Amino acid sequence: MMAAAVIVATLLVLASSCSWQLGTPIPEGVPPPSGDPVPAVDTYAKGRPADALHEWAAERAPRLGIPVTALEAYAYAARVAEVENPDCHLSWTTMAGIGMVESHHGNYRGAMVAANGEVTPPIRGMRLDGSSGNLEIRDTDAGALDGDDELDRAMGPMQFIPETWRLYGVDANGDGKAHPDNIDDAALSAAGYLCYTGKDLSTPRGWMNALRAYNYSEQYARTVRDWATAYAEGRRL
Repeated sequence: MMAAAVIVATLLVLASSCSWQLGTPIPEGVPPPSGDPVPAVDTYAKGRPADALHEWAAERAPRLGIPVTALEAYAYAARVAEVENPDCHLSWTTMAGIGMVESHHGNYRGAMVAANGEVTPPIRGMRLDGSSGNLEIRDTDAGALDGDDELDRAMGPMQFIPETWRLYGVDANGDGKAHPDNIDDAALSAAGYLCYTGKDLSTPRGWMNALRAYNYSEQYARTVRDWATAYAEGRRL
């Protein structure tokens, strides 16, 4: 089911991988602290397994400034990674740091996260036309997911491009479909991608490999690190 899907996602060899370039400095404070431990939950539970983390998330979400449903999704994704890929060492704080930078935890431009993880209205990034330092990525999904049949756009609270979603997208909330606009699906899919590209995120090189594969920018990695560190300390920036 959901956890098993992560194993499949992390083993996909068709996705591009990123290896750290020798001589490139690794910022201090990498990887960020892992924060409060996530309770053990049944990752194969029927329905939305992340609901089992509601009490844990509700206790922490207000002081972190993270919607409870989003924090449940990050913690569940990290817990699945811990169970299914223990060598990855992916923390919920890294997941939350990425979610903050990518979409303000699904709240970008007035979007809201429902209790079932659905983010509305859908969050779409700028057209990937090669401007503003972005790559040019011609349409890969005929506009079926991102609504653009000429160029790709990043989609959802974790900002997947359509082709990456095709490779890594998984169902995390038990509704039988994988959709980038659902924060449960998006977080668990991001976990698979991060574990595949970073291998061991408890090491500086592994963490930076994962973040650079997600967004090839040292400033991006530093910002995620700073948010993740704050979350680990029980606060927001």
